[in-house]
Amino acid sequence: MTRAKPEDDEYWNSSKFKAFTFDDEDDEFSQLKESKRAVNSILVDDDDEDEEDVERVSWSGEPVGSISWSVKETASSIRSGSEQSFPKIDTTPSLSKQGSGYSLSSLFKGNLHDLSPEETVRRMQKGRAFSLEKFCSLQDKLLLLDEAVAVYDGNVITAVLIFLKKSLSKEILFRELMARDVALRHYVHYLKEMGEQKLVVELLKALGRTEDMALMHYKEHLNIKDESRRRDFLKSCLSLPFSQDDATHVQDHYTLLERQIIIEASDKKAVAEIFKKFPRKASILNMPIITTLYYSCFYHYGESEGTFSSPSNIRKTFRISEKQYILTALGARAKLKSWFDVDSLFNTKNWLGYTKKRSPIGFHRVVDILHKNSAPVQVLQEYVNLIDDPDLKLSGALKYKCHDIVINTYRDLKDRQQLIVYREKLERDSPEYRKIQELLNNVQIRWKN
Repeated sequence: MTRAKPEDDEYWNSSKFKAFTFDDEDDEFSQLKESKRAVNSILVDDDDEDEEDVERVSWSGEPVGSISWSVKETASSIRSGSEQSFPKIDTTPSLSKQGSGYSLSSLFKGNLHDLSPEETVRRMQKGRAFSLEKFCSLQDKLLLLDEAVAVYDGNVITAVLIFLKKSLSKEILFRELMARDVALRHYVHYLKEMGEQKLVVELLKALGRTEDMALMHYKEHLNIKDESRRRDFLKSCLSLPFSQDDATHVQDHYTLLERQIIIEASDKKAVAEIFKKFPRKASILNMPIITTLYYSCFYHYGESEGTFSSPSNIRKTFRISEKQYILTALGARAKLKSWFDVDSLFNTKNWLGYTKKRSPIGFHRVVDILHKNSAPVQVLQEYVNLIDDPDLKLSGALKYKCHDIVINTYRDLKDRQQLIVYREKLERDSPEYRKIQELLNNVQIRWKN
């Protein structure tokens, strides 16, 4: 083993760096991952005659169950698809399922004869007793890391990185990892698994990845439970170096939560009739924009645009499209059976002052939403009649029993046989039944069949 030089001491011997602990920690950020990565169980090699009589712990069990030692980089990037994100690691040759169980008492220290980095890594792979504490100088530690990377064993690489994190200052460790891509990716993944977001942010900043650093810092809001503190945190994020699109998203997030806090405080003590008739089932805090718009259309419809809670203000502030606004407002007002408000959503005036109904979503969809909210037949019939496509109009009329539309459509098609078939589905002597009978007896109509 190379004797540590005096000038190397600053790299490793500092009391301000705390030893690593294997205690499990809650990792809320890991809930954002697209899938839960399975932890490979690693068997213990009990046949080693040099093995010390020590406690044996597999990486897949207590007390290190929160660490995914199979470094599958399904979440190695901060944003999936980002060109600046860390590339995925092909772990197929890296993670052998051979015995690799380590003992906690022999992980970083033990009274073993001097071993080279290569011999130490080989013992780590086989799950035999080893000592890392004897690698004192920076040069020896880096040789150990390079040897671990050379065998491309994810378990060994991560174990060595834990040792380096414990024994080197973060500035020195960051500097050395910049030249070692594989080790760097393992280290970033390890920090994420341990929930050390702040350290990841520092690392990304040191790497010059300012946008990724900003996003990682922004995601810390997930760990803030108090809404006021979360709002203040989001406000502090506004000055971070996001991309243009991400900056817009963060600004909207802050504005939305700020507005929700104001609305929530007011509505909790509201005495308006609608709150008595339809008591709130949940808080509006931390709800998505469209949910907030629906809430506004339900409880605050008709308020002036100047109020934070009005639908028109929310639509304007968050640049909600006409189509999305109509869909959301229609659902809310139909739920309340406010058919006059439903009409007002579609009424437009032409340049001559005549009122006409127009919809950006297609009237067949309007009819479906109205029916789901138990709209009366006369309301359904009005909107079925506005469907442009003849086939869609007829199928809608048949589905929702809009008899007049069905009868008039078959009359216009001069389809006598369909009128006869439909007549048999109606109550005898009903107005619709008599209407069909009158049409069938009309000798002036030239039927096609």
